[in-house]
Amino acid sequence: MDALVSLRSIKKSYQRGTQKIEVLHGIDLTIPKGDFVALMGPSGSGKTTLLNLIGGLDSPSSGEINVGGQRIDALSSNKLSNWRSRNVGFVFQFYNLLPTLSAQRNVELPLLLTNLSASERRRNAEIALALVGLADRSKHLPSELSGGQQQRVSIARAIVSDPTLLICDEPTGDLDRQSAEEILSLLQLLNREHGKTIVMVTHDPKAAEYANRTVHLDKGTLVGVNDAEAA
Repeated sequence: MDALVSLRSIKKSYQRGTQKIEVLHGIDLTIPKGDFVALMGPSGSGKTTLLNLIGGLDSPSSGEINVGGQRIDALSSNKLSNWRSRNVGFVFQFYNLLPTLSAQRNVELPLLLTNLSASERRRNAEIALALVGLADRSKHLPSELSGGQQQRVSIARAIVSDPTLLICDEPTGDLDRQSAEEILSLLQLLNREHGKTIVMVTHDPKAAEYANRTVHLDKGTLVGVNDAEAA
């Protein structure tokens, strides 16, 4: 398969006072289009930093990041922001829904940056909510939804712009086992039937089983890539 994401010699460091903290040490990684990759590693291993680099939320100290043929590490801040809005959907552990907006209005938020009309935004949000199984909850506020349902809304928001890449940071970390399995099955569906390329950080080996591959990091270095049959 064609590579969607290509990282070459990626290093990332932060300055803390006079101290330089090196987080990633020369990462090389290729993610084919249509892949579902789980990033695993102990706390402080650099997996969330790597995820943020792939999603264009941060820039490397050195190295090259290509996503869909675009050299994103070379983009200005404004161009990178525009690129993210067109190409990447984000799913976080704590949903990040606006509490005063309905599920449908939360899902519409990314579309406010587009030229779509209000009716088109509403229609796209309805399609996304139906895809995640919440067509009958579109008018509900986040407080009226369970944790699993709120995460489904956040996934609908992530896919409403039809991005190529989904970036998921501990998407089941705040859920009970049953809700977690439902969310992971939904991600698997988006990958297998809708062609979404997914990169997911997780600490849970059972969650990683839903991915096609598991990439292990330790102390900022890749220490293993395991191919596996998804659950």
